Parts: sequence; C-alpha cells; structure tokens
Amino acid sequence: MHHVLVLNASYEPLNVCSVRRAHVLVWKGKAEVVESHAQPLRSAAGAFVRPHVIRLLQYVRVPRAIKRRISRRALFARDGWRCVYCGTREGRLTLDHVVPRSRGGDSVWENVVTACAPCNLRKGDRLLEETSMSLPHPPRAPAPLLFIRLAAQRVPESWHPYLPSLEAA
Repeated sequence: MHHVLVLNASYEPLNVCSVRRAHVLVWKGKAEVVESHAQPLRSAAGAFVRPHVIRLLQYVRVPRAIKRRISRRALFARDGWRCVYCGTREGRLTLDHVVPRSRGGDSVWENVVTACAPCNLRKGDRLLEETSMSLPHPPRAPAPLLFIRLAAQRVPESWHPYLPSLEAA
C-alpha cells in the first residue's frame, strides 16, 4: 500500500494517509498535489495524478498537547530500540514504568521507558532511587514526526524536504 504525506496549509507535516484518501481530498478541492508519482491513477473514466505529497488548502489548527496512545512500537522507536538503563539492543525489550503503577505511577509517555527483560526484572516495582539504576534523560512524549515515520514503513526521498530533522525523531 502506498502512503501519501499530508501537509498543513503552512507546509507543516500533519499525517500520512492512503493514496485513495489523498485523491478524494484533492478531488473535493480540500487539498492540492505538491509532489506526484510518475504513474497516474487509472480508472475506467480516465487517468488522474497519483499524489505523493499533498497540502491542505485550509489551515488546520493542531492542538499542541495531542494525547497519543502509548504503543510498544512507538515507545521502542522513541528510545532507539534499546534499553534505557543498560543500552543493550539484545534480548527482549519490555515496557517499564519509571514510577511503578503499584506506587501510583501512570501509563503516560513521561513515565514509561524501554527496558530489556533483565533490567526490568532487576528494577521490579521499586523507584530508581531504591536501585542503582538511572535514566540518561527524563522520558517525554515523542515528536509527531516519529508517528509519521512509523506509519510509512520507509520514508520516500521526496518527503525529506517536508520532514524536518529526520534523524531527530
């Protein structure tokens, strides 16, 4: 399945959608094609431009505090697919609550980190102060760009000018 990058009217990346959804937005006059594929979309009635990057014509106000659900895939990607305690990429990765749920910790981005199974077992339901473990930096919600990168299995070259700091996500 091909994906299309959706930009706000200000060229800020918003989301990724299907080619079909992008075509409908363009056809209804809600978006314009910024980048297109060489191969057109074909139907019985004719051929249409196959969008690769579209821009909405009306600015969509995006709330700064979007609450995105925590998924293991997004969490592991945020932490670079490595244990935040020991730095290993080996073994099974797990989700660890910095402040354990048994001690009142919530399942929010600022309280969950990626941990290998041995580190998670070693920490258990204790606070970091009660163990010899530490975090290199406090956890925080990932940048919206991370979700765009996860939605598209590979980021096409033509998207790079519209996605700031791909390495930072």
